[in-house]
Amino acid sequence: MTGIMIGQPAPKVVLPRDGGEILDLGTLRKRVVVFFYPRDDTSGCTKEAIEFSEQSASFANFNTVIVGVSKDSVKSHDKFVAKHNLLVPLLSDQNGNICEAFGVWVEKSMYGKKYLGIERSTFLIDENGLIQHIWKKVKVPGHVAEVLHVISTFGSE
Repeated sequence: MTGIMIGQPAPKVVLPRDGGEILDLGTLRKRVVVFFYPRDDTSGCTKEAIEFSEQSASFANFNTVIVGVSKDSVKSHDKFVAKHNLLVPLLSDQNGNICEAFGVWVEKSMYGKKYLGIERSTFLIDENGLIQHIWKKVKVPGHVAEVLHVISTFGSE
């Protein structure tokens, strides 16, 4: 599994989102920030989703939408959104195909045990569907501000 690189076309993403609708990122005609996170309603994932929600209007000023992706179910996403008043769509990749395509389904280690899981990662996709920026092994503090800063340097075409 090699993952994707800047300048390459983003993998096609068509997944169910919270609320049950299907979201096709290719139809948005905007910049898209896709953040992959390990699990709904865990501390780091909650902080990240809340921060992206709080800044969603700022991202919109740069013609950019935010989308979260995890392997949690739509039902789990619905509870997560309701509990924390999240404003960003959360996509359910239960079979893991999108996680695999983006190269974020990786071997991880905790307390000496190895397992497969989502590596917290964020991708900026431009209006033409090309990867413009990649953040791997994301640490939540300061991440949303950094993503917004990078987007602001692209200007708003």
